Amino acid sequence: MPVREENLDVEVKVCDAVTAILTVGGELDIETATLLHHHVANQFLHGRRHLVLDLSALGFMDSSGLNVVIKGAREAREMGGDLHLVAPTPAVRRLLEITGLHVTTPIHADVEAALADVRQKDSVAEAQARPASRESVE
Repeated sequence: MPVREENLDVEVKVCDAVTAILTVGGELDIETATLLHHHVANQFLHGRRHLVLDLSALGFMDSSGLNVVIKGAREAREMGGDLHLVAPTPAVRRLLEITGLHVTTPIHADVEAALADVRQKDSVAEAQARPASRESVE
């Protein structure tokens, strides 16, 4: 029986201490989902809680790949961050819509829009975390 070569490319770009972009291309299926999972888990291990998955070169994704995305989004939220999806191809977008993942996980047209959303949400979260200054009343 011939061995099928893995057809998944994952490129990681670290933006800052808490944000990374993972560019995913090829086919995300039962044979390649573990590879993406390892990359996602590695980013969380290094303290990056905001992940941007650029899916513009991903031609196919099955339920195994979808599971990695769902788990990644959940773990990011548990760490106080989020997972953003970028430019899914029509086939991948259809899967995200059928499963309803597009409702809970932001989808952006490009990486710049996703990073702007990350920065905006992070600045709001930081502002909310700061204690309100109190003026002493005499």
